[in-house]
Amino acid sequence: MMHSFDNYSWWGPGQLGSMGVFGVLGLILTVILVIVMIALKGYALWYAAKRDEKWWFVIILIINTAGILELVYLIFIVKKWHTKLTQKADADKTPTA
Repeated sequence: MMHSFDNYSWWGPGQLGSMGVFGVLGLILTVILVIVMIALKGYALWYAAKRDEKWWFVIILIINTAGILELVYLIFIVKKWHTKLTQKADADKTPTA
């Protein structure tokens, strides 16, 4: 006996309409969330590579935390580094008598 799977397609004509408003909104929010997560991961990886922090690079690359680890790295680690660099630049600009 042969089965026809033509009637059991996952995505076919009319499928989007049968998802309803919440299904379409969920799909849109999922796509936006994935784009934001990829952007955060790329930004955090770029900073880790730029600062030659191999362990952070490997951890961020391997562990998927939906952007949480990337935000922690960018807010707490990079921000401290940026503040120290700014303070050092300001100290270099002050004239000595």
